[in-house]
Amino acid sequence: MSQTTHVVFACQAGKGADLLAILGSDQGLVATRAFEGCESVEAYTDADNPDTIVLWEKFATRADHEAYLGWRVETGMIDFLGSILASDLQVTYLDNHPGV
Repeated sequence: MSQTTHVVFACQAGKGADLLAILGSDQGLVATRAFEGCESVEAYTDADNPDTIVLWEKFATRADHEAYLGWRVETGMIDFLGSILASDLQVTYLDNHPGV
């Protein structure tokens, strides 16, 4: 079963649009979607706070997602986003309960 991940980017005031531009670039979600194990990724903004960006991701396994995060650290993307973010990324790994 796929690993669903909820990632929250709390941006500094007025910086949500900047993050969306980065996510829309070749170095952003295009690269994410090409990463091994990525099955899908969707980007959302908080309807009440456009400086909060949420990614809803599905990877084949949690290990694939953890490898992806490691790659983002190694390539400097996480450090680069430090000038936009108000706090650290919030990553939540979700377990599905289809029978509920």
